[in-house]
Amino acid sequence: MGTEKRTIKLKIPLGKQPDDVTCGPTCLQSIYNFYADGISLEGVIAEVSMLEEGGTYASKLGSHALRRGYVAEIWSFNVNVFDPTWFDLNNEDMIAKLKLQKKFKKNRRLRYASDGYLDFLEHGGVLKFEDLTANLLVSLLQEGRPVIAGLSSTYLYKSMREDPITTANDDVKGRPAGHFVLITGIDMDARTAQITDPYFPNNISDIQTYTVPIPRLICAIMLGVMTYDANLLVIKQKESLVNEESHRR
Repeated sequence: MGTEKRTIKLKIPLGKQPDDVTCGPTCLQSIYNFYADGISLEGVIAEVSMLEEGGTYASKLGSHALRRGYVAEIWSFNVNVFDPTWFDLNNEDMIAKLKLQKKFKKNRRLRYASDGYLDFLEHGGVLKFEDLTANLLVSLLQEGRPVIAGLSSTYLYKSMREDPITTANDDVKGRPAGHFVLITGIDMDARTAQITDPYFPNNISDIQTYTVPIPRLICAIMLGVMTYDANLLVIKQKESLVNEESHRR
């Protein structure tokens, strides 16, 4: 791994999500707070575009950040939305493919996800496609920033599937549920990842920050494809803002 750190632990304050569907805005507001951006959680919830049944997508969170002047990058592993032959396309060609796909596929959630990515790209968002590995997580975390992960909470928690409308547990009629968490650390020797979770207590932890085996986290992220998640979102300050902050100090 060269000069990469083998153990990274970030301390990131994160509020508790106020209901079952606002994990995404809660994680996003924590990132803003990390950058001393004073927008309230209530403000983020009010401004982030949500699905009718609740919840949102990483692209919507990224677009919100772009509109506030940040840099936003998404690593997507969702082959429902992106054909693997598109992975090397530039933004212009990717936008054309997403628009063409919408003409032929009428699934509501796919179209909503596609619209989210179109808006994300058109506002300067960056899409990346790499294999999801522990080394990728290390490379992102060693920059000192938390990573928002869109994943399957059903797999992460090993919990019962849920009624998609009421979120009630139902192992027979229920469906896998999506969720957003912050990845705030990794220990390559122990093979664990540190998660800071806006939903707690949960099936695997009574406290907000806990560790899980790296393979479990990777599986949970990949299985997020079932709920149009399966992604990592990194939000950065623009270099001009970083330079201004350093001069003030």
